[in-house]
Amino acid sequence: MAKKIKLKDAISIGIGGMVGGGIFAVLGLAVSLAKGGTPLAFLFAGALALITSYSYVKLSLAFPDRGGTVKFINQGFGKSIFSGGINNLLWVSYIIMLALYASAFGSYAPNLWELTGSKTWDSHLYASAIILLATAINYYSIEVVGKIESVAVVIKLIILLGFVGIGLYGLIGNENINQLSPENWEGTFQLITGGMVIFVAYEGFELIANAAPDIENPKRNIPRAYYYSVLFVVLLYIVIAGVTVGSLPFDTIAKAQDYVLAEAAKPLLGQAGFTIITVAALLSTFSAINASLYGGSRVSYEIAEDDELPHELTSQFWNQPVGLLITAVATLLLANTLNLESISTAGSAGFLLIFAAVNYTGYKLSDQVKSNKIIPLLGSILCLAAWVVLIAQQYTSNRLGVLVAVGITLVCFTIEFIYKKYGHPR
Repeated sequence: MAKKIKLKDAISIGIGGMVGGGIFAVLGLAVSLAKGGTPLAFLFAGALALITSYSYVKLSLAFPDRGGTVKFINQGFGKSIFSGGINNLLWVSYIIMLALYASAFGSYAPNLWELTGSKTWDSHLYASAIILLATAINYYSIEVVGKIESVAVVIKLIILLGFVGIGLYGLIGNENINQLSPENWEGTFQLITGGMVIFVAYEGFELIANAAPDIENPKRNIPRAYYYSVLFVVLLYIVIAGVTVGSLPFDTIAKAQDYVLAEAAKPLLGQAGFTIITVAALLSTFSAINASLYGGSRVSYEIAEDDELPHELTSQFWNQPVGLLITAVATLLLANTLNLESISTAGSAGFLLIFAAVNYTGYKLSDQVKSNKIIPLLGSILCLAAWVVLIAQQYTSNRLGVLVAVGITLVCFTIEFIYKKYGHPR
């Protein structure tokens, strides 16, 4: 009999999925877009994640399955071109997240080597090296991946909570705290856009769905796992954003955009703080790459099992799903060709569409899953509206990111159409 997952472990899955490399990767980007209103931008994104978690709660209780999101989409739309396209987009969005984490690792790593006096390489070399290392670990042992993630979650939370505690104290008397005042906020449209660009920092709560069949006392613990983890992370991100904006001038944040959390530790703890946060970022992004590589390969396996991609993806390569190798190669390609903002835009756009579909499933099956119709319908509408706002705003400032986001979506549906029409599902 499989060992049941207790509430604290289920909450850890949600928190670990969200507080991966996302906050280290996108915080500087969020400040560049929202300025003093960055905490509000994180609140907007968090509110959307919380509404979506309601649909995940109801669907996880009604359809507990290790396929998680893939299972929910298929329940709502059947095994159609649409469900296949959305599930393909989920796999690609995992790859985009991996590229985001790898890019963040590549941005933080040179700082550590500079501190030790070692030779500094180009950030792309660090990003590529960590992808290859994580891939090797995944091929070697899934058990090792789990152990790394368990240790990393504890360490990064201790460091981040320490940063928050010391940072809040350090804001007293700091002249930069005035940057948080409303006159330094961007307009409402820009604040919402800032929240949507960094929405990828919240997407990890959906990993709880994959663990739903094994959660102890599911009727009580599944809702608590989702809501407690999302609310905790929303509060954590808002405070981290506030401490960062209140500690550093905007021009300093702009110069250190790719590793701004480490820079924000300097006024509080000096060079030691910079080093500690850099180590935390490297550990967090490495553990997130490890876990997401495993998750991405499992998603491709589930999609192929459901006849939405060729069954060759269920075959093994060195005793691991061949999807792991494809996921790793695609991640290397994205991490070395796109900038951080383009990767973040594409990732957020993908998950907004995926969550819109999950929310619509919650609405469509509300009688079956015993849910309120209004909340999932609102979630679906808001996710689609957020996608439109994101695409419209970013088209003027980050056209490449928009073209990548839209192009990836179209490719995912085109592949599914071709496979459904000309492939040979079982």
